[in-house]
Amino acid sequence: MTFKHCSLNGKIIPSSEAKTSVFNIEYSYGFGVYETLRVIDGIPYFLTQHLERLETSARTIHLEYSFTRAQISQWIGELMNALPSQAYNLKILLIGAPRLEDVQCWMLPIAPKFPEKKWYQEGVGTITVSYERALPQAKTLNMLQSYLAYSRARENNCYDALLVDHEGNIREGTRTNFFMISGNTITKPPKDHILDGVMQRFVLSVARANSCNIIEAVIPLSKLSETEGAFLTSTSSRVMPIRRIDEFVYPSIVDSLKTLMERVESAYQECKGVFPL
Repeated sequence: MTFKHCSLNGKIIPSSEAKTSVFNIEYSYGFGVYETLRVIDGIPYFLTQHLERLETSARTIHLEYSFTRAQISQWIGELMNALPSQAYNLKILLIGAPRLEDVQCWMLPIAPKFPEKKWYQEGVGTITVSYERALPQAKTLNMLQSYLAYSRARENNCYDALLVDHEGNIREGTRTNFFMISGNTITKPPKDHILDGVMQRFVLSVARANSCNIIEAVIPLSKLSETEGAFLTSTSSRVMPIRRIDEFVYPSIVDSLKTLMERVESAYQECKGVFPL
């Protein structure tokens, strides 16, 4: 699906006019941050959390801009009113500039890619790649290594690539957060090693509400056999079970993970885009 309109600094324009000059050195050097949120039936899901993280990412790379959160929220509403589709992803793209008046705030509607149903039933394959992002807590435009890793994953018919740091620990996927699960215990990498995914936070809030034990610790690639299962979270997939990591294969999707997936899906449908307290 192609959307006819997008937004630049609050002005709705034809998507055919969404262009950035090749002379824009900030864009070519990746001096920008972005967020991608899901819009369903006119509701931007978890808008507050996405805008908070956009601010955090910009602050981390010292990208200054004059737009307020209220302005961006208003622009999102105006763009949504101009779009006919009821379900899509909305990418908010901030491109820095030496002068505040030249900073660009793009809002780009994107047709969602829905995961196949069988992936939730059978689990997905992943590969590992040695790479750790320099500023893991910022969602920046510096995506070359992640792009290459994801391309390798797709070439190997895998859902995503898991990034492994110099100490041999799994940190995150190229576009997902990573978890291990054993019984009622969920283990996640340390928060300062990864991007704090909005869906990750939602899933963990559901898990805690159902008395799951959450542990924050490094996850050595060499310790995969010591856990019962693993899964990924993202805006597009919510909870995606992993069946294979490189050559290591989990025998099945464990019941505790199936239960978590059901609870997350139910909570997501009920929340109507508002993040639980």
